[in-house]
Amino acid sequence: MGKKYEEARKKIDPTKRYGLDEACKLVCEVAFANFDETVDFAARLGVDPRHADQMIRSSVSLPNGTGKSVRVVVFAKGDRAAEAREAGADFVGAEDLVEKIQGGWLEFDSAIATPDMMGLVGRLGRILGPRNLMPNPKVGTVTMDVAKAVRELKAGRIEFRTEKTGIVHAPIGKVSFGPDKLRENLVVMLETLQRLKPSAAKGRYFKSVTIAPTMGPGVPIDTAEVVAAER
Repeated sequence: MGKKYEEARKKIDPTKRYGLDEACKLVCEVAFANFDETVDFAARLGVDPRHADQMIRSSVSLPNGTGKSVRVVVFAKGDRAAEAREAGADFVGAEDLVEKIQGGWLEFDSAIATPDMMGLVGRLGRILGPRNLMPNPKVGTVTMDVAKAVRELKAGRIEFRTEKTGIVHAPIGKVSFGPDKLRENLVVMLETLQRLKPSAAKGRYFKSVTIAPTMGPGVPIDTAEVVAAER
């Protein structure tokens, strides 16, 4: 670890779990990079993703966005294609878009498709699937209302899913947002995860929650306050 990282880590008490307000303030203080760092959220949940009824996969629109410019492609034809372009999609197409991606082009962050296009888009499963870019109805990216989906993604809607170890990772903003806006985004993220709690999940749901700037150390959050914030 570098000297700047070690200095930042000294600001965090390893024996303490911080309340939401204090954690959001501290995560800004431990950021030291010479760019506007993303604040990453990580929660270890009391679920076993090996069981289908405990797998969590969804999306959430953060009230203050993520601070990131999102490049969106849309698989659509006719009126829906026109609506996507008007809503601000970066690239819209059908067979031509599939061929472009099969040729190695992957300069986008999210993909949306109308339901009738999924037979065509399915050809890209081996390319888009491992990169978590495959349109999916569970996260609202397979829809006839492509204009709404484009606007939401551009405004800061994020997708997330539980990893094999039961951890959910997601960006919740930038250090430049400041503590108040980060807290608003954090609370919405926590509320969303609580709402998605599988009925099959037993015991403590939020086992640990941490937020961290891109280059800096993680700030552990008091899960008791997390539970209180959900009520």
